[in-house]
Amino acid sequence: QVQLVESGGGLVQAGGSLRLSCAASGTLSSINIMGWYRQAPGKQRELVATIVRNGYKNDGPKYADSVKGRFTVSRGNAQNTVYLQMNSLKPEDTAVYYCYLQNSWSGVKYDYWGQGTQVTVSS
Repeated sequence: QVQLVESGGGLVQAGGSLRLSCAASGTLSSINIMGWYRQAPGKQRELVATIVRNGYKNDGPKYADSVKGRFTVSRGNAQNTVYLQMNSLKPEDTAVYYCYLQNSWSGVKYDYWGQGTQVTVSS
């Protein structure tokens, strides 16, 4: 069974930086997607950034328009970790951030979510 554990959330002033980390336990498929979603109060969960692991290489990250140029998603050397470096944070980035993993086995996709970590940006 895959489990995702996040860390790194907190309170920061506008313009500051935070780095989120997520580690996956269990077996990952050779082609998988890891990344981050967020959910602000009263809003739907939305994609922040994802990155594909395809065999032995990572394929192009995907970012929400609202975070392009400010956030960077990356995979760790062990490939079961994903990071989100968040710079130039804005109050509108305040949300619960969820780590996401999609495995793919024989064409069937399996989605997993972390428990969420709160990011609060004060103005």
